[in-house]
Amino acid sequence: MARVFVYGTLKKGQPNYKHMINTAKGVAKYQGRGRTVEKYPLVIAGKYNIPYMLNIPGTGHHVAGEIYTVDDQMLRFLDEFEGCPDMYQRTTMRIEVVEWEGKSGTAEARPAGSGEMECFVYSTSTYQPEWVQLPYYDNYDSSGTHGLSYVLRESR
Repeated sequence: MARVFVYGTLKKGQPNYKHMINTAKGVAKYQGRGRTVEKYPLVIAGKYNIPYMLNIPGTGHHVAGEIYTVDDQMLRFLDEFEGCPDMYQRTTMRIEVVEWEGKSGTAEARPAGSGEMECFVYSTSTYQPEWVQLPYYDNYDSSGTHGLSYVLRESR
């Protein structure tokens, strides 16, 4: 099992969360909420209003998201879904645990005393230069006040 941190459309209540609970694609078990230890720019870009975490450490905000443990099948699905390695790159980042799902985790699965852990994150180094000038967000919501609703793949 691998740990994955999701910050965009795969979070609970967001347009692509259905993939995280589709066992035909593999197993993804919700572990808790977290945020990036380092600051990153989270932007909404392109004609489909896709959230991207730009791989520019030290710029932007501590990005909020959710921590999952996933099996190999789900990790392969997520790589494909995220267009890895062309659109997004899967890298490891330090994630600060904000709230841990205690009832579902065993003592071994709980984060170490520091409350930080390494997770895979889909961020991008292959972005348009002008995206750096877009507004930065600390918490993505497709229905947020930004007015940039995500366009589902099946609607493109």
